[in-house]
Order: sequence, then C-alpha cells, then structure tokens
Amino acid sequence: MASNEPKKDSGGGGGGGFFASVVSGLSNFGSAMTKSVNGLLGYEGLEVINPEGSTEDAEEEAKRGRWKQEVSSYVNGLCIIVSPCDSLYGKEQSVNVVVRKGDIDQFKLERDGYWKMMQKYVGSDVQSMVILPVLIFEPMTMVQKVAELMEYSYLLDMADKCEDPYMRLVYSSSWAISVYYAYQRTWKPFNPILGETYEMVNHNGITFIAEQVSHHPPMSAAHAENEHFSYDMTSKLKTKFLGNSIDIYPVGRTRVTFKRDGVVHELVPPLTKVNNLIFGRTWVDSPGEMIMTNLTTGDKVVLYFQPCGWFGSGRYEVDGYVYNAAEEPKILMTGKWNESMSYQVCDPEGEPLPGTELKEVWKLADPPKNDKFQYTHFAHKINSFDTAPKKLLASDSRLRSDRYALENGDLSKAGSEKSRLEERQRAEKRTREAKGHQFSPRWFDITNEITPTPWGELEVYQYNGKYTEHRAVADSSDSVEEINPMTTEFNPWQYEDSAAK
Repeated sequence: MASNEPKKDSGGGGGGGFFASVVSGLSNFGSAMTKSVNGLLGYEGLEVINPEGSTEDAEEEAKRGRWKQEVSSYVNGLCIIVSPCDSLYGKEQSVNVVVRKGDIDQFKLERDGYWKMMQKYVGSDVQSMVILPVLIFEPMTMVQKVAELMEYSYLLDMADKCEDPYMRLVYSSSWAISVYYAYQRTWKPFNPILGETYEMVNHNGITFIAEQVSHHPPMSAAHAENEHFSYDMTSKLKTKFLGNSIDIYPVGRTRVTFKRDGVVHELVPPLTKVNNLIFGRTWVDSPGEMIMTNLTTGDKVVLYFQPCGWFGSGRYEVDGYVYNAAEEPKILMTGKWNESMSYQVCDPEGEPLPGTELKEVWKLADPPKNDKFQYTHFAHKINSFDTAPKKLLASDSRLRSDRYALENGDLSKAGSEKSRLEERQRAEKRTREAKGHQFSPRWFDITNEITPTPWGELEVYQYNGKYTEHRAVADSSDSVEEINPMTTEFNPWQYEDSAAK
C-alpha cells in the first residue's frame, strides 16, 4: 500500500522525524520512544480530549502505524541495524545503530512493549511522559511564536482603510492564513515559563506583548496594536493523541478591532494535525474550516483547508467564500496557504461575475534557502534584539539562557539551562503553594467571561493597558540600555529566593 505521506516540497516546513532527532544508539532507543508527544507541539502536560467522547476512532487510527522493517547484517559478531529515517534537516538518510547480537531480542521486546504502552495512551492524557531533549528544539518559545502572526499585518492595515465590508474580510482572512507557512515547522519550541513575556516593536508601527498567564492548563494571552487595529488573543490548546498522529484543537479566542469604525472580526481557525509523529517523516496539516466573522454586521468568510490526500494531492489548498449576513456568497477566495491567496467577485450562485478577474491579495515572501530551522526572515527578526524595545522586560523570551545557547549551537548548555529553569519554576510553585498565593499575570487580567469554542470552553484574559503605560514611560527615557543576553538575566520569577528551594 502506498504511504499516505506528502511529497516533499522545496518550500520548506520539513523537519526531522521523531526518531531521527533522538536516536544515537540502542541504549537510548527505548527511552527516546517514551518522550512526550506533546513536546512536539510546544507544551508538555497538555490536556488530551476526545471530542467524540470515545477512543474507538483513536484506536483504529493508531493501529494504522507500522514499524519500518529493520535491515540487519552481522559484522564480526556485531549486528548493525540500518533503519531508514529522516535527518534533522528533512533529508532521508540511514542511521546506523551498532549493538551486540544478544541485544536484538531486547530491542524487539522494547519496540513491541513501547507500542503496547502507547496504545493505552490513545485518546487519553499523556502528560506522564517525559520531556524531549533539546536536540529537536528550535531557539524560540511558544509566546514568541504567537508574534509570527504579525508578519503580514499590513493586511489588517488595508482592512481598516477599506470601505467595502466584504473586502475587509478578504484582507483579514488572508492575514490569518499567512501564518500557516510558519506554523508547519516541526521543530519543538520551548515551553514558556509562567510569567514569561515577549515584546516586539519596530515592525509596521506595532507594539506587541504576549505573556504566559497559566501553567496548568498552559495558556497564553497577547495584545498588539498600531494606528489601524488592535489584536487580542487568549489561547489554551487541547490535543487528542491518536498513536501515530496528534490532533491540536485551537481552543482560544482571537479578535481584531479596526480603529477607524470599531468593527470587530473574530477568528475560528481549523484544527491542526501532526502526522507521522512516531513512524516516518513528521509533517503538519490543517484540514477543515477557518471562519472569520464580522461581529458587527454578521458577514463572514468561510474557507476550507483541503486535507492532504494520497501522494500529497490537495495539500496546502484553500477555497471558500465571503458571505453577507444572509449567507449569500459575495466574493470567492482561492489559493494555497504556503504560497498566495486570491479573490474574485461572484454572483449569488458562487460563480465569478463576467468581466471580473482573479486578483492576488497576499503572497508569501521568499524564505531563506537551506535555513537550519526552516525559519522565515521574519522569524529571524522576531528572534533578534532588533525588534526589542528600549528597557526590555527581564521576563522576555529572548533572554532565556537555554534558548540563547541553542541559537548559538551549544546543545549541552541549552539542555542544562532548560533543566535549571524548569526546576526553578517548580520551586516557584512550591513556594506559591506554601504561602497560599495565586499567580497573577502582569499585563493581562482574568475576566469572568467563559466563551464557548468548537472544542470546549475558554476562560478569557483581557489586556489591562498597563503595558502601554509602561512602554510610554520607558520610551520617554533618555537612557539607552545596551541589551546583552550573556549578562542580562532572564527573570519572570515571582519570588527572588525560590531558586534555592
């Protein structure tokens, strides 16, 4: 049977397979297979849900996975197992694992035992699994990754200037689609530390702030604005583990308010599926509907992300319509989320109007070639201090010692620093519980609002405006502080003395 794996695309997004990044010998093969599947998504310990209320479908899908057959040859009393797998940079290669002949049976036992162990996690909570090594990380955290949505924010500027309510939805939905090229990377971002922040300036007049507002469940909140729009987001991911894949349910609320007239657009994105999580080349797809609704008028755009078919057919394709409040089609939209989006005015039947033509509204900027982490130019920009404001908050992701070490290729230090920060976070939690305190975010406040989403209810955080005041004071200061990540300590901590506990 042919493999249901997409054809490799030179456009990027390829990452190493699950095992390619952790296999170095049989001695660590079994332990590598028990690493956290949630780690690939940016969080360990995510709640796992089954929206259908059972595990039958999950078990069926899990059984589709198959171990690739090992080719064995014996050399001077040793067995060399050659297993085809993906390299860290997306290229197929053979990984040679040299073991003693007597270890083969143990290898098979560990392999079979692992699969039996994984089956019991299907459709259930997987937070007991351990954390993945930094070898498969990218030098970015999840709160930084939120800022990637701002790369093509000029589309929101155009929406604010636009008088046509339907074209406004064309611009805002194209903006929402534009980030999916960046989101297809399979490198694992660092988990945010509670209270960690990310600030961004020097891009399209935007002031951006994101904060990790909860650790269990992992939640982040973000706010951005310029002269044309304000953006507000609360995010709480949920997942469904299916054996060789995992579904990511974007439980959250994303709203854009246009400053010219106060019109609000609300986004409901499709789920995302990470395929070949354990067997084969890991790849990401986002099949389903994306809906952007004008909460002021009731107009909306519904775009369908085509699922990837056999041999990669249909992958990346997006099609749909802008509808008025009476659900009559007004504008058709089509394109690929990794290339460009176009639109054309249509008749009530959804057919293009005579005398009109398809016009491009968004096109992907050329990405760097052969980039180690498949970063876009913008990803490099937000990861640098060029987009950092004056008097950068000490809790900013750029200052994390583990992230900075990985960016500079020091995996050993990145691993040890990651462990140190995580232990400090656990110490903070113990201190907080001992004192009977609750964590309070600095830049966002929890509200009493519980909003429904297609995948569960969401507790909403709102921007409290304090960062705007903080930034105004900092920007008016005459002092210019040089940021040195080697000497500036990352500090999101609530208690100064918790490191020793």
